[in-house]
Amino acid sequence: MALAAVAELELTDASKVADIAAARARFGDRAAVLVETTLLRRRAAEKLSGLGAGIPVSNWLFTDEALQQATAAPVAVHRAKRLAEAGVVVHDVTCSIGTELAALRGAGVRAVGSDLDAVRLAMARHNLGEGAELCRADALAPVTRHAAVFVDPARRLGGRRRFRLEDYRPALGALINTYRDRDLVVKCSPGIDFDELHRLGFDGEIEVTSYRGSVREACLWPAGLARRGVRRRASVLDRGEQITDADPDDCPVRPPGRWIVDPDGAVVRAGLVRHYGARHGLWQLDPDIAYLSGDELPPAVRGFEVLEQLAFDERRLRQALSSLDCGALEVLVRGVRVDPDALRRRMRLRGARPLSVVITRIGSRSHGRATVFVCRPSR
Repeated sequence: MALAAVAELELTDASKVADIAAARARFGDRAAVLVETTLLRRRAAEKLSGLGAGIPVSNWLFTDEALQQATAAPVAVHRAKRLAEAGVVVHDVTCSIGTELAALRGAGVRAVGSDLDAVRLAMARHNLGEGAELCRADALAPVTRHAAVFVDPARRLGGRRRFRLEDYRPALGALINTYRDRDLVVKCSPGIDFDELHRLGFDGEIEVTSYRGSVREACLWPAGLARRGVRRRASVLDRGEQITDADPDDCPVRPPGRWIVDPDGAVVRAGLVRHYGARHGLWQLDPDIAYLSGDELPPAVRGFEVLEQLAFDERRLRQALSSLDCGALEVLVRGVRVDPDALRRRMRLRGARPLSVVITRIGSRSHGRATVFVCRPSR
């Protein structure tokens, strides 16, 4: 098989020119497609392995854009489990190459898929097998009646991301209007404007999900598929932790303790810093800044042990770092205009010890002061 033969090539930076030449000599005009498919499968191996259904990802077909937009397997599986717990049939109306459908089928959810792109539909049929229920249809022209609807709108144009809701394809407002009487679940960019969502009439739950320290997406859940009273949720998949705005948020403001904690990005983006702090016995350094502090670290969380605290002044900071034998420096900044890379270069460090500095504003905007904490990272 041609793909199997090309898959045996290394196709590394050092060997790619020779490997492509060998593929072209053997397979002629097909070589470009064979090489591209092989490289896409390798990129997909980590991102999509573990979906739980269909042909192994190593045998899937892709386009570069479809792979970029495809949901990472842990995130898709997490969503599929929520839908499985709801006990609903799901119609993925932008199924593309079948990533979400594979996760849904792996979770035991009956799911059907549709897409306008005939090529991606053909890829989905190959990827999922002949048993997949697929059809060609416009996401804004419903072809099912009672199923919950999942949509992953296109957020790229010519390889560039789209951030405005009106630039989504299909547009989010049109989706909400089309499925106003249905349970509608929508995958969105994590930078989505929450206030704009409410102006569009969305009144459900916004779930922000992170994986491996990176915020991956915001997912819109209708009230019918969300826990009563929950409007925002942060799901940190690496730790299996979920925080919601229905949790207690009694998080005081106090001077720093032994540790400073930079909460996971999903917690920050979902606006649940106080709720996270209350759960783990932490407190805020400032009511408007997302850094937390405490005398003990939450389980499996990286923290910064405070060694020194001083008013932010580059000369004094350089002296403090030099006295602590700092050679490698990590710079974290919130609420203060500082370029971490430029600051690191200006410190001219020559020591051997890796340290971190946390630079933030303490106090109200009119009376706040820039403060720096010199810290030892926990790992």
